[in-house]
Amino acid sequence: MSVYLKAFSFRLDLAAQDLAPAYFALVMATGVLSLTSNTFGFHLLARYLFILNIFFYSILWILTLWRFLYFSKRLWNDVLDYQRGPGFFSMVAASSVLGSQFISLDGFHSVAQGLWLFGVVLWLLLNYGIFTLYTIRVDKPKLEHGISGIWLLAVVAVQSLAVLALQLDSPWSALHRLEYNFIALSLWLWGGMLYIWIMVLIFYRYNFFRFYAEDLVPPYWINMGAMAISTLAGSLLIEHGGSASYLHSLLPFVRGFTVFYWAAGSWWIPLLIALEVWRHGHHGLPFRYDPQYWGMVFPLGMYSLATHDMAKSMTLPFLQPISSFFFILAWCAWIFVVISMLRRYSVSIASNW
Repeated sequence: MSVYLKAFSFRLDLAAQDLAPAYFALVMATGVLSLTSNTFGFHLLARYLFILNIFFYSILWILTLWRFLYFSKRLWNDVLDYQRGPGFFSMVAASSVLGSQFISLDGFHSVAQGLWLFGVVLWLLLNYGIFTLYTIRVDKPKLEHGISGIWLLAVVAVQSLAVLALQLDSPWSALHRLEYNFIALSLWLWGGMLYIWIMVLIFYRYNFFRFYAEDLVPPYWINMGAMAISTLAGSLLIEHGGSASYLHSLLPFVRGFTVFYWAAGSWWIPLLIALEVWRHGHHGLPFRYDPQYWGMVFPLGMYSLATHDMAKSMTLPFLQPISSFFFILAWCAWIFVVISMLRRYSVSIASNW
């Protein structure tokens, strides 16, 4: 028995020691694809993805806790790393997305509320912990080596909490609905402000520093994904406008900002496609599986879901074909990355035997 335990422990060590902080984007991508599938009427498919996502979420937390216990120094170094540290915000977004699945697919509000509260605590720790550490750090990297699209996971995290808060308001009394709506509105507005701060730095890095093909990492697609989830939160605020008088009076503002978020996210898509062609076509960089690619799948699925909800909440039916197209695109991307992940780990397992 001890031999099997040692072998199991060795496998956990291999998987946990260098676990990418942003690996929870796997849960984000699978979760949003499940929610979008449910929206488009593929309920059985959505449920299968839901079950799979519970498995992904559980495994990633087991590996994270194992890493915390036995590789805490490496984990701490990741927290301090400007290119990896913001990836921890994917834990918050993954918890919220899974909570949304529990509500939409099973109606388990108590589980969803637990995940939301857990996400809020995580967000508070990461938000003020990471940004405080980066502020007081002495040896800071230059802008071109420090900023990347992965920083926008901080925006996705806060907007995911706003989305889940709006979904949690329905089973509560009028008083609690007011509280959840106010929290959601505040988080939604704060997420938009944070996006502007970070995006100014990313856009500056794009245009005023040398940009190599190797620099175009997949999380840059979160440039669009952060705006997509902001659009979804705005659409839910519009739908919940009748729940609170103060929210109803703000509806023209919320509608305007929701379209602003959607337009800003849409603007990024052609540019990101052009840069991918430049990276893989012109420079010939091959595709190799990396956990960061889940940061590219998530925005595609979220853009589809956000466009669908905005079209519904604002009566814009001409946008529905766009939502359908990105739903298919997100599925293709998810399948491709899953196959690449399985091939990568099958080779790794075979080489370790």
